[in-house]
Amino acid sequence: MKKQTDMKKIITMISCGLAVSAAGLSLSCAQGADESKAAKVYLFKEISAENLVKIYEALGREATGKVAVKLSTGEPGGHNYLQPVLIKDLVQKVNGTIVECNTAYKGRRSDVESHRKAAEEHGFTAIAPVDIMDSEGEVALPVAGGKHLTEDYVGKSYPDYDFTIVLSHFKGHAMGGFGGAVKNMSIGIASAEGKTWIHTAGKIKNPDELWNNLPEQDDFLESMAEAAKAVADHCGDRILYISVANNLSVDCDCDSSPEDPQMGDIGILASLDPVALDKACTDLVRASEDHGKIHLIERIDSRHGMHTLEHAEAIGLGSQTYELVVLD
Repeated sequence: MKKQTDMKKIITMISCGLAVSAAGLSLSCAQGADESKAAKVYLFKEISAENLVKIYEALGREATGKVAVKLSTGEPGGHNYLQPVLIKDLVQKVNGTIVECNTAYKGRRSDVESHRKAAEEHGFTAIAPVDIMDSEGEVALPVAGGKHLTEDYVGKSYPDYDFTIVLSHFKGHAMGGFGGAVKNMSIGIASAEGKTWIHTAGKIKNPDELWNNLPEQDDFLESMAEAAKAVADHCGDRILYISVANNLSVDCDCDSSPEDPQMGDIGILASLDPVALDKACTDLVRASEDHGKIHLIERIDSRHGMHTLEHAEAIGLGSQTYELVVLD
C-alpha cells in the first residue's frame, strides 16, 4: 500500500465518527479541532522489527544517555507479550536496558530471582540487559494535582536512567479494561509495593493485603493516571511512547492463562503523548471491521476503561485530541 499521509484526520474526545473508506482506515470527527495543537500519533499497519525502528525515528526525539525500555517480559504461561525478535533492533539501536518491577500478585515475577528467570526463559536477557528496578527497594516520585495519590513509588534504580521508552503491548486488561502506555508507565514502573499503592488508590502498600482493599473502580483508574503523571513529570522531554497493537487478547500479559485473541492485529503506534496514543489505540479497535472486536470493546467498557484517559487529560498528562499519521 502506498504511503497515505494525506489521510491525516483530527480526532477529538467528543462525537467522533469512525469509518472505513476504500482507501483504508480513516478516523474523522464531526467536531472540529485545531490541527496545529493536536498531538501526532504515528501508525504503521505492518508490524515488523524494521517498522518499530522507523516509527521511533518518526517521533523525532532521540533516546540518549542511559536508556530504559519499559516493557512487560510476560508472566510465564502467557504467550502474547512482545517477542524479543520484534523488539531487538529497536532496543539495541538505543543501547537500551529492559526494565521491569516485581508484581504485586503472587506468581513467577513476584520475586527478583523468579522474575529474572522468567525474563531469561522468554528470551529477553539474550538481546539486552534486564534490570528488575525494585530489586533493592523503591523511591518516591511526587504526584502533582492528584485526587488519590501524592506520591508514586517506583523501582529504586529508575532515577538512574536518563531516558525512557515506554514500549507497550496494547491489549485488554482484567482490571483496567485495557493496558497501554498509561498502564505500562504507571503500574509497570511502580515497585511491587507501589503497584499495591496504585491498585488501592493510595490506601496501603502491603501486597499481601491488596485484594482485601480494592477501592471503587474509578478511584483505581484515576490512580493509574496519577502515577503515570508522576513518571511523565519526572522525565520531562526525556520520554516517548510506542505501542504494538497485536495479539489483542482481552487479558493482560500479566495473566498466565490469557484468552486467545478474537480479532486481528492493528499495527504499531507511537506518540510523544501517552493519552493520545492510548486513545488512538482504542479508537482503532472500535473502527475495525473485525467482528471479533466486540470482545475487547466489552472488556474496555465493562471496566469503564476510558475513564483512565479522561482523568489523565484532566490532570494534564496529555490530550485525547490527536492527529493520526499513517506511515504505510
